[in-house]
Amino acid sequence: MSGAGGDTATGRRRVERAAAAGMIAAALFVTVFSADGWHRVGYDPSSMFVSELSLGPDGWIQIASFLVTGALVVVFGRGLAVALTSGPAARAGPILLQVIGISLMVSGPFVTDPSAPSAPVTVHGTVHALFGAVVFSLAPISCFVLHRRFRRDPTWRGLAGWTLAAGIALTAGVVVLKISQLPAGGLFAWKGVVQRAVLVAFFAWLFAVAARLRTAR
Repeated sequence: MSGAGGDTATGRRRVERAAAAGMIAAALFVTVFSADGWHRVGYDPSSMFVSELSLGPDGWIQIASFLVTGALVVVFGRGLAVALTSGPAARAGPILLQVIGISLMVSGPFVTDPSAPSAPVTVHGTVHALFGAVVFSLAPISCFVLHRRFRRDPTWRGLAGWTLAAGIALTAGVVVLKISQLPAGGLFAWKGVVQRAVLVAFFAWLFAVAARLRTAR
């Protein structure tokens, strides 16, 4: 564990709670949208976004997932800041993760609009889209920022290569996701698959960082 903040009993407990929060957040979000998307009647995971699970009478499940996952990511980011008290990305990395968490929380109650080309655009759908864009934009950026720290810190060096690879993969995935949203494009019918691939990659990386935080000394 890097820095004096992790040397106190209070700091250790906070970091341990944060690590658990990060691992739970990653597992929870992916499990909920996978299980709910598989069983939801009338929902097609291949062509529909995860956010569209928020629509309909059972939409509260995905809304709650956004809220709980976002709160857990914020806790994780704050705990990571306790561990990374100084040096490269000590502030920027945890802050980026907390912004992602807050954006996920906002995305919950501001329910998305359907992704069909003819669907009307609403205020709450626009807010959801804006904060969703923040999540997908900051996901690869957070990897690149923390890679700068991980490759220099012996405690985190084992995750440096995976973090860089995740950042590159997420960047490519976000670009493909943007292209898949074009109704005239050949990927429009597969935009749900593309989005899920990006989300799984990000949360797998988040889980790995949280697991490393849990064992860091």
